[in-house]
Amino acid sequence: MPILNKDMTLCISLAGRPSNIGTRFHNFLYDEIGLNFIYKAFTTDDIVGAIGGVRALGIRGCSVSMPFKEAVIPLVDVMEESAVAIESVNTIVNDDGRLTAANTDYEAVATLIADHALDPGYSVAIRGSGGMAKAVVAAFRGAGFDDVTVIARNEETGSALAAKYGYRYSAAASAPSTSVLVNVTPLGMRGGDGDRLSFDRTEIAAADVVFDVVAFPADTPLIRVAREEGKRLITGAEVIALQAARQFERYTGVEISADQVARASEFSRAG
Repeated sequence: MPILNKDMTLCISLAGRPSNIGTRFHNFLYDEIGLNFIYKAFTTDDIVGAIGGVRALGIRGCSVSMPFKEAVIPLVDVMEESAVAIESVNTIVNDDGRLTAANTDYEAVATLIADHALDPGYSVAIRGSGGMAKAVVAAFRGAGFDDVTVIARNEETGSALAAKYGYRYSAAASAPSTSVLVNVTPLGMRGGDGDRLSFDRTEIAAADVVFDVVAFPADTPLIRVAREEGKRLITGAEVIALQAARQFERYTGVEISADQVARASEFSRAG
């Protein structure tokens, strides 16, 4: 990475609980490509002031994580379709004081649905109703899936999410005879309910595709069982790498290869 200098372009992240993942991903690629950029993670108690600082100081890019993804909406100038689709922002690009918002989580999930050639005729069960679940549900709707059930313990958020996209809601934790199982809950996440399965083994055995959005670890209990059952897999590691790559390309204007994304992702997860 170049020595800090007055011409260096700054990109940042804003999160309630910052991590090193994005910092390592972006700085790895800046260093490898030789870009005069630097990326730094921040948190804040003043999101209005923070976004004002992005605009006033010429900060080129800003990744937005919980709990700020909806709070920044009135603070930007332009909302891209990906952000409008789910009324949530995870990426802001600053073009000479004009702030454009996008949601690369939505874009990443939509791309993975297409890349893995998931059949829109499949039945889908999506477990979870939080912010990331909005991106997943919207991506399946955008890909033309009609037979989708949102499973969530929180009836208010779960039923509202399902209704917004014309899908069914279920409070039950089961998804029998469903073609695609999608976990968008913390179940299986390192440091949380790390040993719990988000779907039971009978449901996994009956499915064609298992998609776990949990990124840490990439090899979740759900993914391990699904692999043992010979199922087609989509992992959270794919989602987080692809969404970060989309951010990187927006901030820098540099298109990166799948190999570069894979190596940056591996580096980011090793720290």
